[in-house]
Amino acid sequence: MPPGVGRALVLAGVFVCAACGLVYELELIALADHLIGDTVTHTSVVLSLMVFAMGIGSLAAKRLRGRAAANFALIEALLGLVGGSCAMALHLSYVWSGEARWALCGYALAIGVLIGAEMPLLMALFQRIRAQEADRAVADLSAADYVGALLGGLAFPFLLLPLLGRLSAALVTGAVNAAAGGLLVLWLFRRELTRAGRWRLLALNAGVIAVLLALIPLMGQLETATDRALAEYGTARSAD
Repeated sequence: MPPGVGRALVLAGVFVCAACGLVYELELIALADHLIGDTVTHTSVVLSLMVFAMGIGSLAAKRLRGRAAANFALIEALLGLVGGSCAMALHLSYVWSGEARWALCGYALAIGVLIGAEMPLLMALFQRIRAQEADRAVADLSAADYVGALLGGLAFPFLLLPLLGRLSAALVTGAVNAAAGGLLVLWLFRRELTRAGRWRLLALNAGVIAVLLALIPLMGQLETATDRALAEYGTARSAD
């Protein structure tokens, strides 16, 4: 494959992954408002924790650069699973206990760490296609990342929420995230994996996508249970 085509495909992967990452962030903020209230406080908490965790993820990714392709695909599969399940997990936490703050903080940290680990690994993959000056590579990756974030930020309120709702939107985003990371590695960097490694990666991504999509029909029941819990716990708190 010509280096220019390879670079374009990596940038397209960055674009999709960045869009998914911002959707997860907006999902957590929307869920905090819906389940907990006090929008300003919890928006600040989510953003602060995610940015902090992204720094931790970037530092941790330095140890993963030796097997950048395999580790990037693994991180994207985990990010798809964790980010895709965040809305469901927060709803379940609220239904079971009437509290979602700890789950919100835990997911913000976990998603932030995984997002932070993406860029160092993508830089390593980008340079393997065609070595170039670091500042130019960073500029290209950052541009794709920011434009992808713009797409995710606009798609969430105008496309995903109206068509799918909070719960299904997160699940579909997670499936897209896992598919994008897996396809990028299996297509462009398959020679860096053993044959067994390629099959394991394919099975992992297919499993994540299948689980997330299989949960979509159950989300209506969870929405109903959450509405009952909101009414119950809201009434109890008002009485107190």
